[in-house]
Amino acid sequence: MIDSYIHWNVNPEIFRIGNFAIRWYGLLFASGFFFGYLIMDKFFKIEGVSQEILDKLTIYMAIGTVVGARLGHCFFYEPGYYLSNPSEILKIWHGGLASHGAAVGILLAIWLFSRNTKKPYLWVIDRVVIVVALAGFFIRMGNLMNSEIYGIQTSLPWGFIFERNGETVPKHPTQIYEGLSYLLLFIALYTLYMRKKGKVRNGLIFGIFLIVLFTARFFIEFIKEDQVAFESGMKLNMGQLLSIPFILFGIYLVIAVTRKKKEALK
Repeated sequence: MIDSYIHWNVNPEIFRIGNFAIRWYGLLFASGFFFGYLIMDKFFKIEGVSQEILDKLTIYMAIGTVVGARLGHCFFYEPGYYLSNPSEILKIWHGGLASHGAAVGILLAIWLFSRNTKKPYLWVIDRVVIVVALAGFFIRMGNLMNSEIYGIQTSLPWGFIFERNGETVPKHPTQIYEGLSYLLLFIALYTLYMRKKGKVRNGLIFGIFLIVLFTARFFIEFIKEDQVAFESGMKLNMGQLLSIPFILFGIYLVIAVTRKKKEALK
């Protein structure tokens, strides 16, 4: 029966020259920014916003994403270790990025960008989250290439045996589950934006994004292996607990935007 499952033993490095290596994760992470930039450029051209503004936003987003994701992992999942070894926080190449931390970093980066450019916060974030959903797909594919963040044992025919990690039984490929959910969310939000030519009430796209992405993350966490030891025995793991506030805020946004629309029609 083991032979009927998918044996996954992909080298996370594409090639190496001495101490320098190009990894699938890094390439896919960068692809998220590359395609995100092209899509945002299209949005800004539709709405007559200068490329200079887009270039500034890209810098804010890159810093917010990387810093937020790293600090999120360090302080949400392993605070004891990193507070005892603060120099390790800077060593991103040792691994450890958290999507919830990235979300907080992006929110703060956009707030700073909005203040400095006088662009409405919700206007900016409605467009940014469309490409964030696509970037989430690329990042989860990077996790797959790293043979990391996978699920618990399964008997389903598409179970992956992550041989590079010494696994001998099939596990849920939760990287693919999450990646596909983010890709479908991107397609839905992109379609909504293009049909409306950007004329969507501020906050609606952001609210939908929060509800769908973090609800998908919440339920997929039930079949994920614990990322850190302290999650063992918890009814809801850290990823699920961190998802709840985002879901609730998304619901609030959608309700608030819908009410404003109804009041405007009266």
